Amino acid sequence: MKCPDCRNFFRKVTFKRLLTQTPLSIRGSVQYSTAISEPLVIVEQGVLKGTIGTDYDNNKFYKFLGIPYAKSPIGELRFKAPQYAEKWEGIRDATKDGSPSYSRDFFKGIIGSEDCLFLNIYTPNLPKNEVQLKPVMVWIHGGGFVWGSNDSQMYGPEFLITENVVIVAMNYRLGILGFLSLENQNLNVPGNAGCKDMVMALKWVQQNIKQFGGDPNNVTIFGQSAGGTAAHLLMLSPMAKGLFHRVIVQSGAALSTWSMCRPFHNDLKTILKLKYNKEADILQHLQELPVEHLFQAQEKLRDRFYPQYMRYIGPTIEKIPTTQGAFINQDPLDIIIEGNYTKVPLMMGYTSKEAFFLMSTSGKLSSKDKLYIDFERYVPHFFKLKSGSNLSKEIANKIKYFYFGENEVIAEHIDKYYSMQSDSIFVRGIHSSIKNHLASSKEPIFLYRFSVDASLNIYKNLRQINLPGASHADDLGYLFKSTFAKNIRPNSVEDKVIRGIVKLWTNFAKFGNPNPIKDALWKPVTRSELHFLDIGNEFVAGVNPDQKSMQFWDAIFQSNPSTSRL
Repeated sequence: MKCPDCRNFFRKVTFKRLLTQTPLSIRGSVQYSTAISEPLVIVEQGVLKGTIGTDYDNNKFYKFLGIPYAKSPIGELRFKAPQYAEKWEGIRDATKDGSPSYSRDFFKGIIGSEDCLFLNIYTPNLPKNEVQLKPVMVWIHGGGFVWGSNDSQMYGPEFLITENVVIVAMNYRLGILGFLSLENQNLNVPGNAGCKDMVMALKWVQQNIKQFGGDPNNVTIFGQSAGGTAAHLLMLSPMAKGLFHRVIVQSGAALSTWSMCRPFHNDLKTILKLKYNKEADILQHLQELPVEHLFQAQEKLRDRFYPQYMRYIGPTIEKIPTTQGAFINQDPLDIIIEGNYTKVPLMMGYTSKEAFFLMSTSGKLSSKDKLYIDFERYVPHFFKLKSGSNLSKEIANKIKYFYFGENEVIAEHIDKYYSMQSDSIFVRGIHSSIKNHLASSKEPIFLYRFSVDASLNIYKNLRQINLPGASHADDLGYLFKSTFAKNIRPNSVEDKVIRGIVKLWTNFAKFGNPNPIKDALWKPVTRSELHFLDIGNEFVAGVNPDQKSMQFWDAIFQSNPSTSRL
């Protein structure tokens, strides 16, 4: 199916070609295997005992779970930058997932603990003597910086590892535990502890991944949603320079309205009814508070994802110099424009109906039911407009008219509502990021849109949404084996998409180019043409995806002097 915005150029990808045309540089690479039922690996902190799994092609691979990459961030280390992992005696059991960060899981309710800085490693084989090291792909999970984990049942490596890569998946601190920030620099809580966890995990990978057959000089970081935003921010952070070599950003961006957050310690003080005036006293109280009580306070913060509001919980701009350990201390837009970031090949993309993830009411409405929408919620907070002001209402009316015209806003048109949310919350920030990277970097940028509509679209299916398109996070079902991936038939749409997208992602990790052969189907974007690949039940290349809606949002942003650069 051809995507409607591909006006100038189309080419279909045949899956046979995608799967068989592989660059010569990886053919004939040496592989090693072992018959050990309980594989052992020695890392800097001690000995790990893993286990053996079976990949999508029924080949054996090795997995090591729950590896501590940093010291447990408890007690006086709560809210602070991570410290190097401690050594252990004897053989550490690495056959079970480590604890996730204390949080409310989307499916399971309250889970995890503060002792959460663990990673999982999956490798096709373990090195013997001389070995050709494999590309490494480091996964950063999503969840809005408030939930999620590297759970091997959700992010199983069975699909990706068929392409002879080493997979690493990390946990990091979430919510208040990962993103509290205080102004007193002497307290060493400037913010972004959760992002600094990611940096520490990448340092651990540099030090130890060879022991698993991975190449520390060929590391790709990739993530989805908040994980995609985190991958983008790692690209912009001076702390992470030299720790990775390619970046894949899925359904996130540092320039999205929900990506950068504001300090919330004063709001927390009010919620907890603290009488302290000094931040040192506030910090001591928060460090002594049981994690359950801390989390209860966190859930009372009104952390909203509408573009009108700047979120509370997530990455912040630190008020300390880089030399004092700042993860990021400038506006991401300024960093990109100035070009002071890690310039490496970049892949960015989004799903065709991101906002399906946010909605669950479409099945409960009759076609003529009215949709009561506050369109001011979609006026980006970047504009710094007061809700209810004439200019805020004017922009809100333009948004309403663009998506609904003169039509009454009723359930029959709910697909337009999804499009408005998708564009304003996700797609526009990605397009803006690409536009600004093009101006400051010569490295290739590959844009995609994921529009697959099949049985592994996890989140869309959970919400029983019958409209066409792919929800936010639906791409995950084709990259990772989860408990939802059962009875995949050979040569089915699901099977073909899995093999196709896995080939593209791993080719990019290996070569900085997702194409099976040089100068093939998927072209990088240029300043004059926004090339992209529509990853649907067929793969189709084109230019200028979602052109009309992006032109509308560009005009909205350019009409305001404070946002014209975005």
